[in-house]
Amino acid sequence: MDDAKTRILDASLPHVTFDGWSKETFDAAVEDTGIEVGLAKSLFPRGPLDLAIAFHKRGDAQMVARLKSENLLAMRFRDRIAAGVRYRLEAAAVDKEAVRRGSSFFAVPTNAAEGAKLVWGTADAIWSALGDQSKDHNWYTKRATLSAVYGATVLFWLGDDSEDHAATWEFLDRRIDNVMQFEKVKAQVNANPVASKLMAGPNWLLSQLKAPGSGFDSDLPGHTNSK
Repeated sequence: MDDAKTRILDASLPHVTFDGWSKETFDAAVEDTGIEVGLAKSLFPRGPLDLAIAFHKRGDAQMVARLKSENLLAMRFRDRIAAGVRYRLEAAAVDKEAVRRGSSFFAVPTNAAEGAKLVWGTADAIWSALGDQSKDHNWYTKRATLSAVYGATVLFWLGDDSEDHAATWEFLDRRIDNVMQFEKVKAQVNANPVASKLMAGPNWLLSQLKAPGSGFDSDLPGHTNSK
């Protein structure tokens, strides 16, 4: 089954360049592989949507494998995060047009929710690969912040024609620096007695949020109900 899915996905990529993530691409990929149509539809029940999702998740898997194989201990933590985003984009560089087509495909309202889940999943994969063990609201804020950074960097990367995407990595570093500056300001606010009192209500609400599997029900992305 995995072999058949891989064959169909690989066969789809040349067609995506011309037809996008569409039924035409899916049908052409199935025909090219010679895989029985019924089996193909059982592997990708929603056709091009599941095909595009599989393409994105394969990139995530390649990124995680590289993060785990590289020696990141000498890096500052903010550089490890940047490395995760960079590795993710480098995993997709050979199929950049498929990513471009995917950004348009997941911008369609009917596919937008799936697209948001994929971006969240990429951010979660990076944090998890880097050993994040947060259990409170930070589990969500870390992933929400990185999702925004990743999404903005992808859009910049798609339009970047600089050598070795040097402009993209500079853009990414600026976005990471902005996040780190925000975290520094947040820590200063929490350390200020007056500001701390003003934030007592919001901080209490945030303290009720728990990471998935910690026993707190939530409708936020990525949460698994423990009941």
